[in-house]
Order: sequence, then structure tokens, then C-alpha cells
Amino acid sequence: MKGHCLCGAIVIQSPDTTHVDACHCGICRRWGGGPALGLACGTEVSLVGEEKLKVYRSSEWAERAFCGECGTHMFYRLVPTGDYFVPAGLFQDGPEFGFKEQIFIDRKPSYYAFANETANLTEAEVFAKFASLLPDDDAKG
Repeated sequence: MKGHCLCGAIVIQSPDTTHVDACHCGICRRWGGGPALGLACGTEVSLVGEEKLKVYRSSEWAERAFCGECGTHMFYRLVPTGDYFVPAGLFQDGPEFGFKEQIFIDRKPSYYAFANETANLTEAEVFAKFASLLPDDDAKG
């Protein structure tokens, strides 16, 4: 799959994936103004225009990146594994996605709801799932 930021300064390429996940944590909502709708792209992501990329270390175990020209969110990356989660909207000409999972469902505000039937994980369930990756003193991403 190939996508790009709003201004086209950064092009991102990743293996094809078929599903979108939503994150309702407060950090994702603050970062993007709503839930993050992203694709789990693994570690096989390549970027063209990396010199325009701005990276912010949002915790000991995660970083977020955006285009320094237009501000488009480019990825969330788990530092311990190098796994990328990329906004689905970057891939306008990609495959048809299915909506698979929502995380931090107990942190979702009441002013929106998705009608799709998905797997739903609470904050505790997410941290339990990724416990082996997280430093003991840092449980926020």
C-alpha cells in the first residue's frame, strides 16, 4: 500500500492490510481531535521524504510522527518492537478495509459511537496484552 501526507512531501509504503482499528485513549484523542483510526502495519514501513518528518517521543515506549510541512499525522510507532500504526486516511487508493478492533473502549467519551461490531478492549486489557513491551513505570503511550 502507498499513501502520503496532505501536501505530498512524505510518501509512506507498507504491506497490504485489511483492517482498521480505533484507539479511544486520551492521548490519541488529544493528538487527532478524535479516535485514532489506524492500520497495524508491522515493521515493514518505508518512507520517502523523511527529512520533512517530525518525530515526537510521547512516552518511553512510543513515538508519534507528523509531516513538518502540512502537519499530517504519519504514524504511531512502538519503540521496543518497531511496529507501526498508520492512519488509515493516508491510503486513499488502498484496499477496502474492515473495522476490526477498538481499544481503550472504557476511555471513549459518550459523544460518539461506532455502529460496527468490533472486538473491544479496555485500558486494562490493552496494557495486559502489551505488558511484556512496557517498562514497569510507564503505562501511557
